[in-house]
Amino acid sequence: MKPLLDECVDQKLRLLFAEHDCQTAAYAKLAGLKNGVLLAAAEAAGFEVLITTDQGMPYQQNLEGRRIAILVLCASTNRLADLKNLVPTALVRLRAIHAGEVVRLA
Repeated sequence: MKPLLDECVDQKLRLLFAEHDCQTAAYAKLAGLKNGVLLAAAEAAGFEVLITTDQGMPYQQNLEGRRIAILVLCASTNRLADLKNLVPTALVRLRAIHAGEVVRLA
């Protein structure tokens, strides 16, 4: 699986997805792109999942026909300490997520 960490996610979280080819938006040169443009650029770069904490993104974007999925991390804060508690479940869900799907983890 090739996930992309959105800019709103602490970059250090990438290290917890070591079994995947996980990259940050900055590393993938996709920093500064917003929502639909980001999804299109991520798809073009071969990413299969966007990992974000932006809980509104799935409501703002139509994923029908997209080759990318969205995994939304819903922790009490966006701090690494809170987000990393969701990683074990995220790793399991990444094995079964499909293009165009939105998965929310809390």
